[in-house]
Amino acid sequence: MPDSAKVFVDSIDRHLKVVEQIHGLVPVLERVAIQMARAMIDGKKIIWCGNGGSAADAQHLAAEFLGRFLMERRALPSLALHTNTSVVTAIANDYGYELVFQRQVEALCLPGDVLVGISTSGKSKNVCKAMETARERGAYTVAFTGRDPNAMEALAREVICIPSTETPRIQEGHILCGHMLCDYVEQAVCEADRAAAMVPAQSSVS
Repeated sequence: MPDSAKVFVDSIDRHLKVVEQIHGLVPVLERVAIQMARAMIDGKKIIWCGNGGSAADAQHLAAEFLGRFLMERRALPSLALHTNTSVVTAIANDYGYELVFQRQVEALCLPGDVLVGISTSGKSKNVCKAMETARERGAYTVAFTGRDPNAMEALAREVICIPSTETPRIQEGHILCGHMLCDYVEQAVCEADRAAAMVPAQSSVS
């Protein structure tokens, strides 16, 4: 059997090392969180895309906005582009898998929206194409990626780069950062909604 200390303790130690370094990402996380909050307050949406484990993270984080994270509040518009299997398989069959996200971005993404592309390698061609089209359509593009230089960096307004080359550690960092963004945006939206509810309605009588 494998050495349990090597499998479990080493993994925990490597995880904690990466998490500690995420302190250095706070400035970029703040910028992304502010942009996401503004988008939600202005009636825009957050769109997510990724493959494999990154698709799972995209779906998870979209659900946190649509449902709730920690606070009771209105539903916030957010979607993950891989969840409609009819759309994904039709586009893959008719146009190729590289366009499964790009085609949806072309149809759904509007100026002021936020597009988040998630790829541990930063080399996923379908995610890169989605980000390129989103940028052309006036969306705010964000890359969740790992430490290696990659194509996504040139396509994103902001890059959340987990300081690791190990896929599991990068994915663990991505979900931590995603949860922090959810927390910030949820609080910001709730504050904005409370402030808006306190403003008296303007009378239509002159």
